[in-house]
Amino acid sequence: MFEKILIANRGEIALRIQRACRELGIRTVAVHSEPDRDLLHVKLADESVCIGPAPSDKSYLNIPAVIAAAEVTDAEAIHPGYGFLSENADFAERVENSGFTFIGPRAETIRRMGDKIAAKAAMKKAGVPCVPGSDGPLPDDNEALKALAREIGYPVILKAAGGGGGRGMRVVHTEAHLVNAASLTRAEADKAFGNPTLYMEKFLETPRHIEFQILCDTQGHCIHLGERDCSVQRRHQKVIEEAPAPGVSAAQRAEIGASVAKACEDMGYRGAGTVEFLYDPENQTFYFIEMNTRVQVEHPVTELITGIDIVKAQIRIAAGLPLGIRQEDVVLSGHAVECRINAEDPERFVPSPGQITAWHPPGGPGIRVDSHIYAGYRVPPFYDSMIGKIIAFGGDREEANMRMRSALRETTIEGIQTNIPLHRRVLEEAQYATGGVHIHYLEALLAL
Repeated sequence: MFEKILIANRGEIALRIQRACRELGIRTVAVHSEPDRDLLHVKLADESVCIGPAPSDKSYLNIPAVIAAAEVTDAEAIHPGYGFLSENADFAERVENSGFTFIGPRAETIRRMGDKIAAKAAMKKAGVPCVPGSDGPLPDDNEALKALAREIGYPVILKAAGGGGGRGMRVVHTEAHLVNAASLTRAEADKAFGNPTLYMEKFLETPRHIEFQILCDTQGHCIHLGERDCSVQRRHQKVIEEAPAPGVSAAQRAEIGASVAKACEDMGYRGAGTVEFLYDPENQTFYFIEMNTRVQVEHPVTELITGIDIVKAQIRIAAGLPLGIRQEDVVLSGHAVECRINAEDPERFVPSPGQITAWHPPGGPGIRVDSHIYAGYRVPPFYDSMIGKIIAFGGDREEANMRMRSALRETTIEGIQTNIPLHRRVLEEAQYATGGVHIHYLEALLAL
């Protein structure tokens, strides 16, 4: 096992990783930007290193600074968390070439899964169902492009091969708009990702977003930990997640879970990962869309229903230890719901940085709070607005949601605005209470 790990991140995930390290008896190094010197995990770390000013590209995205911090502190491994450099193949490669262990997949795996066309091909080869669409990059010839769209059937969606996070996508409903839409999306993809390559898929009107959590060790053994439903989204950004997904049968879980585990075994995957699907409730079919090669924001709901610590598993795998868990050992019990708490106006969704003057987290049976904030902490304007997560666990979905509603009422955050009123509104909605909402549900609700 490692003796010292550098945490190349900030906020709640940095604190979450630090806690896992503490339980494993591992010392931690916190890196931080200048305005982040008062972050809770920085105060609690065994060592801390300032790696630059506020802008991310001069601090958390500064690869030489992060590696230099590992060198001067004699860290053995680097955990990237999520966001920032977590899915940067060049960073993973440079970490390994510098003599450190990257706690995540190999660089070549990150590159392959980061290219949505290559990822789709790998999943198809392993028998994972994919959305009907192009088998490769879109042709430059306009007539060939139109013929492909007619074959797939409108509406179609154009996607950037190197995209992610809901960017680099455009829905096209008629042939008259196709060529112009492709031109615009290529330009946007080139600007955002440095790669103008596009692919095309059938656009599903009201699908659900369901993802499978996987763990793979370095001995070639892969398991899945069931699925999460992440369909409550705004502008392709997840807001509420739950596990297991309402309406997914044990047979479906076993079939899709086995296929993604096999796909990951075939590619020699290492560490934790998430395979994401669109689920068509009408024909009860899963369609692969992408794979995230890192720990997810929503990992706690899976931890609560399986009893498996995903972050500690990541660290053990990176240290070369076997999983020690067989698929038949994974038993799902109860239900868990997570609400992402953002420092933002709950109606206009503009960020709300500033000093937190009061902070009272919720408690009681089945409530978990993952957050780095404290009374007196100043939320900076430079980074993502998420300041924590509230997770509720119950014996079933109804109990989990009841506990979440109680937890949201109990939570006090003063000095800034948060999206807690939005969460309370959603959890009181009859359609959400029934379960199985589609990915456009929240935006339709907000338009009322």
